[in-house]
Amino acid sequence: MTRAFNLALFGAGRIGAVHGANIAARADTSLACVIDPDEEAAAALAVRHRSEVADEATALGDAAVDAIVIASATSTHAELIEKGLTAGKAVFCEKPIDLSVGKVRSCLAAVEGSPSPLFVAFNRRFDPAVAEIRQQILAGTIGAVELVTVTSKDPGAPPIGYLRDSGGLFRDMTIHDFDMCRFLLGEDPVTVSAAAAALTDQAIAAEGDIDTAAVTMQCASGRMAVITNSRRASFGYDQRVEVHGSLGTLRTENLPQHHLVHESGSGVVRPKPHHFFIERYAQSYRAELDHFVAVLRGEQQPTPTGVDGLKALLLAEAAYLSLQSGRQVEVEAPSGAVQ
Repeated sequence: MTRAFNLALFGAGRIGAVHGANIAARADTSLACVIDPDEEAAAALAVRHRSEVADEATALGDAAVDAIVIASATSTHAELIEKGLTAGKAVFCEKPIDLSVGKVRSCLAAVEGSPSPLFVAFNRRFDPAVAEIRQQILAGTIGAVELVTVTSKDPGAPPIGYLRDSGGLFRDMTIHDFDMCRFLLGEDPVTVSAAAAALTDQAIAAEGDIDTAAVTMQCASGRMAVITNSRRASFGYDQRVEVHGSLGTLRTENLPQHHLVHESGSGVVRPKPHHFFIERYAQSYRAELDHFVAVLRGEQQPTPTGVDGLKALLLAEAAYLSLQSGRQVEVEAPSGAVQ
């Protein structure tokens, strides 16, 4: 029988609760402990899954802990990655590594050559439909990829307090879509052009942030990707992906809240999409943990990696430069030069 891996969870908030439940539900993983400055939240999550509360030093120093899962505030990610890998733990880290390109570079340089694996959790790669699109692309089903289109709209904006610390739309929300485009293009974009505005809430505009955006990217081969974002979709969480190739098109549809369809003489009524990401991407969160466990067993290499996290952030930075300049801009290479 395969032994269970002991995972220490940093962060007892919304996404931490998702990961905690998924870890506890498996026979091959155990939630060793929960670490969070909010002791009440940590205790509640620990009790729910028959775990215990610990502090950072105890979790990192415990030889029985095989890996850490970082679902804490973004500002803590880079430091915890370094501490975790230095302590010999495998690391599962929520995106982003940090909001600063410089800090991400420093983090990756500090842990380069570590024998322990680092996995950066861009969960949408693990959505079953998206994963199948990638497999169909590799199988040549639609021929050569020519255009990737990603539509991502939230049902509503998060609180202003959250937005102040989020790094802005491109670093907080579009970052998922930048990674998705790289994943499906099979190639890194080299130029970015962005247009954006604050249309849904004047309070967002007052913070200097944006809530509506369109980003166009192009690769050296000529392949293109288009991303459209909004913080407001009155009908629910709008998540669609389309990949157009020389032999056809593959696309995903929104997942409905249920599958009951009412047909009558006055029309056909279908349910709305899932309300938000916890419900919509529940399968992807479980699937990315499947992958991480396979990494722990030595069966797979971690992907996405820290470099993938850096490349997505570099696309976000290029989008902001384009927005500020009103021009198409070249993307900075991971090494620091413009590619």
